[in-house]
Amino acid sequence: MPMVSETPIRDNTGLAIAQDKPWLAPLAGYSDLAFRLLSREFGAQVVCSEMVSAKGLYYGSSGTELLLETTGDDDPMVLQLFGNDTAIMERAMAPLVERGYRWFDLNMGCSVRKVVKTGCGAAMLCDIPNAVDVARTMVRLAGEGRVGFKFRLGWDADEDVYLDLAKRLQDVGAGWLSLHPRYARQGFSGEARWSALRTLVDAVDIPVIASGDLFHAEDAVRCVRETGVAAVMFARGALNNPAIFEEFTTLMQGGTVLRPDPEKTMRILRRHVALARAHCPDKTALFKMRSLVPRYVKLFPGAKHMRNQLTECTTWEKLDELLEQFFARWQAEGASFEPERICCPPSDGE
Repeated sequence: MPMVSETPIRDNTGLAIAQDKPWLAPLAGYSDLAFRLLSREFGAQVVCSEMVSAKGLYYGSSGTELLLETTGDDDPMVLQLFGNDTAIMERAMAPLVERGYRWFDLNMGCSVRKVVKTGCGAAMLCDIPNAVDVARTMVRLAGEGRVGFKFRLGWDADEDVYLDLAKRLQDVGAGWLSLHPRYARQGFSGEARWSALRTLVDAVDIPVIASGDLFHAEDAVRCVRETGVAAVMFARGALNNPAIFEEFTTLMQGGTVLRPDPEKTMRILRRHVALARAHCPDKTALFKMRSLVPRYVKLFPGAKHMRNQLTECTTWEKLDELLEQFFARWQAEGASFEPERICCPPSDGE
């Protein structure tokens, strides 16, 4: 039998699916408990876990178990699973439901080779009947409206399956649909086809959540206006700037934001370090922070030098020292560096 987390999880009565309530997307390798808590502190209303293997759960993988860690402050958290076998999905998911996990998502959009070569992730778009069978199993276990599905337009250009798949998922009781409007073969190249989001919104009666090319808060505001989606889901944009949730909400309310904001960036970094040290295995957390810090500071002078220094950072104390030095240097040398004040993008016709 699969092993499940002993962490108690509070039952939920509903998810925040609204245009002004942004989500954190499932991010393999990044949306761990610490990053989810950080994102929530900066305004994420719903957070998604890293991608969890149904097969790993079934066979009791210790690495998989770490991905299930959560706390009451992590609520509501959507647990994203991947797998293309209905029997394994059922045996992996049933104990999770018993433990109190209530919200789930099936990954049908990951285009990474090691995932698709097993028939999972975006490869499921090549076998729609099986994808729907797996979806039906998940809905039966969790309950109607408690499972979402994240997918792409299709496997390759001119092989659009998203509308047919979406309608079938709606019929089996999906709670929401998340579309990354690229083809699997594209990976993250080219541009996301936001017009497909508009088409999907018009084709189904359940919420559609937008993903893809939401790098900045203003991108998401434009996406909402152009497509009419029920909500937006930040992925790479959140990795570069966890305050993107707060900025998005501010812009949606007609306010303005300052970017980059050195004081806010330092606050984000310090808080992320604290959360990572509290909730993640020490060495793993430190190595992950070494990859995230350059993203956070890339808009500041000296970012390249900081990235080089991080390669030799092996202790939390050294990381703290590097951060203090970086921002002290910015304060001393950045007088000519003028942050930009970002306003809400104008509506069509303005």
